[in-house]
Amino acid sequence: MGRIVVISTGGTIASRWQGSGFAADADGNEVIATAPLPEGISVELVDLFSVNSPRLTTAHQLTLLRTVHEVLADPGVDGIVVTHGTDTLEESAFLLDLHHHDPRSVVFTGSQRPMGTADGDGPGNLYDALLTAANTRGLGVLIAFAGRVHAARSTVKTQAVELDAFADPSKELFGKIGFGKVTILRTPQRPAALPLPAMPQIPPRVDVVVHHADGDPVLLNAAVEAGARGVVLVGTGAGNATPEIVDAVRAAVARGVLVALSTRVVAGPVTEIYTHGGAVDLVAAGAVPTGTLRAGQARIAVLSALLATDNKVEQTRILREALGTGGPVLVGA
Repeated sequence: MGRIVVISTGGTIASRWQGSGFAADADGNEVIATAPLPEGISVELVDLFSVNSPRLTTAHQLTLLRTVHEVLADPGVDGIVVTHGTDTLEESAFLLDLHHHDPRSVVFTGSQRPMGTADGDGPGNLYDALLTAANTRGLGVLIAFAGRVHAARSTVKTQAVELDAFADPSKELFGKIGFGKVTILRTPQRPAALPLPAMPQIPPRVDVVVHHADGDPVLLNAAVEAGARGVVLVGTGAGNATPEIVDAVRAAVARGVLVALSTRVVAGPVTEIYTHGGAVDLVAAGAVPTGTLRAGQARIAVLSALLATDNKVEQTRILREALGTGGPVLVGA
């Protein structure tokens, strides 16, 4: 069915007991050896790094992005599987999806239980990811986990320790895997792919600030003073805060900071409903609403816009394009 390249990056699927807890230390060959291979699939390995995913940096993620593009430069490759820690998998997968223009699938997977455990989920997830990479095309970057297939965009980790760890809370199930078959249930809508970004010596700082009762502009202002070139404001409800935070957003935007507006609510889009510090005022002050993207993926969209250009007007346009609120949208791209 195909020649699949596995890019190993660490995570729980590569973790073993370290005396006081688990940490990634297995190489890619050890990870691949845990899983049976679907019939007709040959596997090649790129052993990129082995780290717990909370430790990932922008440099790690950009290295992964470039590695995927280098692998896909070989027309004989039929697809890619990325083994990755679950904590930041949604961010890396979305970054790759923003820049993915190839019909061949890139499928992320990992595990919630360490390798070698009797009830470990890594082998089954890896098998499913290989099957998905070999049998899907034109769907962008995917996540295969616990017998389900998810589109990268808007999919987040919804369970801290349970095996069925990922979902898009705002949409119906994307696909499922069972009995050696991958079934896709809907067509993704994806913006046109962004160009591959440069590898900066020092990536732009992008911070996340969460609003709450008694919230004030102190942390947002501190992020700007610390040199943040982008900020994701995580509002309450449909994307709301206070008049004081609106003023801080306006001041940040005036200084050239790219501000995106998300929400801490699990499902549903940021929506301009309320004034007196609500999303109506925040958007008027220059914040860009992120739709159904939550904080981690909204931050990646801001990062990609900042990496694309130094022009402030263009950064906002590219951010809107990445969010799917501006520019051409490719259905089923």
